[in-house]
Amino acid sequence: MASLWRAATALTEKLNGYDGVEFWSNPERTGWLAKQGEYIKTWRLRWFVLKQGRLLWFKESSITRASRPRGVIPVATWLTVKGAEDILNMQYAFELSTRKETMYFTADSENEKEDWINSIGRSIVQHSRSVTDSEIVDYDNMC
Repeated sequence: MASLWRAATALTEKLNGYDGVEFWSNPERTGWLAKQGEYIKTWRLRWFVLKQGRLLWFKESSITRASRPRGVIPVATWLTVKGAEDILNMQYAFELSTRKETMYFTADSENEKEDWINSIGRSIVQHSRSVTDSEIVDYDNMC
């Protein structure tokens, strides 16, 4: 999990994790979520913004052009988003996973959790690499 967190915070420091993304204007989704820390497994309340294939988080909800995210996760690193109440034994918990790492979040309600899962899931699909025509194999027309 350390490499995902390092990537998220390194993107913030380099500014290339959200360069060109106007996160302060018309985001796809925003809201407060609790996020589990990387090394010290405490829960911190953060303001999350989902926009253009990026999940950004901030300490405060008043976001402007001058705001700087505390972290950014590009959709390209995500594979799944799903409920995690059973894993964490916490209400309204969900997880965001890559092949090697998992980040945990909690929402304020079941509806809020489901809305975040659906929004992030749509973003994963919209920003994932799609199959090109040259990669499609037509077995019906093969000799």
